Amino acid sequence: MTLLNQLVEFLDSELKTATISDYPSALNGLQLANEGQVTRVVAAVDASLPVIEAVAAGGPALLIVHHGIFWQGAQPLTGAFYRKIKTAMDAGLAIYSSHLPLDVHPEFGNNVLLARAIGLQDITPFFERNGLLIGIKGKWHGTRNQLAATLRGCLQDDVHVCPGGPDAVVQVGIITGGAGSEVVEVASMGLDSFVTGEGPHWTYPLAEELGLNVFYGGHYATEIFGVKAISEALSKQFGVPWSFYDRPTGL
Repeated sequence: MTLLNQLVEFLDSELKTATISDYPSALNGLQLANEGQVTRVVAAVDASLPVIEAVAAGGPALLIVHHGIFWQGAQPLTGAFYRKIKTAMDAGLAIYSSHLPLDVHPEFGNNVLLARAIGLQDITPFFERNGLLIGIKGKWHGTRNQLAATLRGCLQDDVHVCPGGPDAVVQVGIITGGAGSEVVEVASMGLDSFVTGEGPHWTYPLAEELGLNVFYGGHYATEIFGVKAISEALSKQFGVPWSFYDRPTGL
């Protein structure tokens, strides 16, 4: 059994939670406390009601998520939101959320882990937003179809491909999650291919016009890496068992 505050201190320090700005509704850090003891850690992408109910059924835990309980902003404690909070509190479930801090982390981040998984070389941060580099770029040698197949293998999911760029892929940018709408800026950086989770319909024809390959790997599928990696690190540091609760959205 480990003290919750020890785990939170580790996460806050490792992820630089206090210093990385994010969307207000992300509310990174400990979002819900329990009585202070943790016997297991569970990682998940979303703090949805089905996820909280499933994890709570196993008893007290620290649930680490990428999209937290306040993702839709402040709201009354009624309906499904009330049930989420009540279910978690009744079960002794603490909830810690990390959005951009976990996306951009150089070791546990979604972007860098996906880049390594597909074999991207010479990787460096790129794509600045509010003073923060939120993506990863690097070199990849192969065809568009080979990169698509590699991504499908890593993500264990379908990958929708916009073949707007060259067949020979060399310069690849990665921004996991919902960054498809950034195709104009990505193309302006001289990249021939862009890997992301999802994007609006208009990004596909625009990418064709820009000469950019876009690989839409799914918002959920591209963001399972970070919560797994930081939970495993936490387990090794404190000897607390961890697991991953998979509830894919297909989006």
